[in-house]
Amino acid sequence: MEADRLKTVRAEWAGTLLVCRKCSKKLDGGFGPKGKTPLAKALRHFLALGKGRKSRLGVVEVKCLGICPRNAVTVVDGARPHEWKLVDRDTAIADVAAALGADPQSAPVHDPHAMT
Repeated sequence: MEADRLKTVRAEWAGTLLVCRKCSKKLDGGFGPKGKTPLAKALRHFLALGKGRKSRLGVVEVKCLGICPRNAVTVVDGARPHEWKLVDRDTAIADVAAALGADPQSAPVHDPHAMT
């Protein structure tokens, strides 16, 4: 009976990146061309991700992950939860994406507008 209370919501995400909001706030940005953009926003822009569940990759800011590195942001890749990354301030977004295995050129997992 309890299983009836669980509903499923579909997402198009091929993966999930959890970015510590507290680390980002402490850096007051730290990424992007001017060094003033939070990591999650810079990643979304660099990877040309859409919003919400229709995006091909989820970049989600979460509350404190408890690592609290100096001058860095903690990131957890949902595909590798045993390996947390500490991304130093001012690291090029292309380098961050490459280290996380996120490719800006990859096609969405499912594009309802694509011609088949």
